[in-house]
Amino acid sequence: MADLFQLSNLAATDVAGNGPGSGPSLDTGDMRRKFNFGDRVSELAIPQDPFFRFVSKVGKKPTDDPQFKFTEKRNSWHKRYGYVIAHGAAKPGAVTDEATVAAGLLDQGDTYYFAMGSDYKSNGNIQTVYGNTANDVMVLATGTQPAFFLPGQLVKIPYGVGASFSGGAISAVTGYVVGKVEEVDLNAISEAAVLKCTIVKGEALEVELAAYHGATDAINAQDLSSMSVAETLEPKRSYVVGTAHAEGSGYPETWKDQPYSTNYGRTQIWKTTCAMTNTARATSLKYDSNEWARVWKEKLVEHKFDIESSLLFGQQSDTHYTTQGVVDYVSTYGNQFSLDIATKTADDFLDDMSNYMDPRYNYSSATVYFVSTAVYNWMHKLGGYFKNNLEISSNMRADFAMSGKKKVYGVDITTFSTPYGDMNVARNIHLDGTNVKMLGVNMKYANYRPLVGNGINRDTSVYVGVQTLENSGIDRRVDLILTEAGLELSMPECHALWT
Repeated sequence: MADLFQLSNLAATDVAGNGPGSGPSLDTGDMRRKFNFGDRVSELAIPQDPFFRFVSKVGKKPTDDPQFKFTEKRNSWHKRYGYVIAHGAAKPGAVTDEATVAAGLLDQGDTYYFAMGSDYKSNGNIQTVYGNTANDVMVLATGTQPAFFLPGQLVKIPYGVGASFSGGAISAVTGYVVGKVEEVDLNAISEAAVLKCTIVKGEALEVELAAYHGATDAINAQDLSSMSVAETLEPKRSYVVGTAHAEGSGYPETWKDQPYSTNYGRTQIWKTTCAMTNTARATSLKYDSNEWARVWKEKLVEHKFDIESSLLFGQQSDTHYTTQGVVDYVSTYGNQFSLDIATKTADDFLDDMSNYMDPRYNYSSATVYFVSTAVYNWMHKLGGYFKNNLEISSNMRADFAMSGKKKVYGVDITTFSTPYGDMNVARNIHLDGTNVKMLGVNMKYANYRPLVGNGINRDTSVYVGVQTLENSGIDRRVDLILTEAGLELSMPECHALWT
């Protein structure tokens, strides 16, 4: 029976001499007609497969290569910052084990040297992602030299007065100095830029530079992926805050970034077979009159169910020709948070949202949150409690509240209002029983890539043939539902995973 499902064994429907118009060369079995069900398949049993539904509706992007390539672009306009990794009153002394700058060294008009390192690779602007240690970019790592510092720039350098440090974290930032860059040396310290600055806005007191303290607490000795950007890293960063040039000083130096990086994905072939005897097809049954129609519909849903599971949990392989699932991609490249519904509070969850929706890295609002049944119920309890029990009027709302329900492409969406915008939440039963509690996917950067080229469309196509079993003389109709497509995900800072 196994041979029944092999395309190579499909025989001709018509035999020479049988039927009108037949002839010795007629072989309609080998002229199987192809039916394309690419859009129709996503219409079946919509709530079961919300992720596939979304990518097939808003992110379908055909490819003509089973190993497709794509490019990611990360802007640099918000990344002109550095961390002080060394400093001194003279250039030869710009390496020190102390964050302390003695009183009187940062007065207005003084000259002071700051060595700056960065925490992202300038080739592609690829940075550390919060909560993910797999691709941590350490300060002063290869390829992180900040080449954007130029003479004539003004640089804001934060400090603390009487501040304390622990593990590279400063207790408080109490002010900043502004230095005008006079010279930039990219060779004095590997992967750093040493700035000779004239102090424009000074500080008379002894200060502690926010980014650097001691050999063990130095910023370049820290794992930044565990640090909140807004609360911990931003106070350490020294930003370019404009330029100041003399009248008639001529054309200044310049720089350009390289914001592009490339990656590739694979298509995967999904096959679902269906077989039926003509006797069964011709028999009228009690509950579902047409058994073939019933099985055919179930097979289409089964096919779509398999695609959804692969797009979620698959791992890209050049050996087995599989596409990468969104869970595998986000766990490797995206933000990661913990979510224990027994202990997680609304405040804790909003802290996660603050890190994930930081506009310096994730400035798109096209995110859909796919959640397990348990988390779906938890969010409704958390977001609905205030509205149902404490709300006085529509003008007095909680920071985390369920604000409505809607259907998007047929998928049920619950909207929760938060200080960081509306969350569009969809229940996804495929996440039940897994370690994934919530999956935040920016649908702007998620694409379903069916293989289409040279007039051939492999997006959920159906190939029809008929086989005659010579032993019994029973005709069996065989339909093969075949899809070849892949998933493309990019911009990892726009995807998050709660486990």
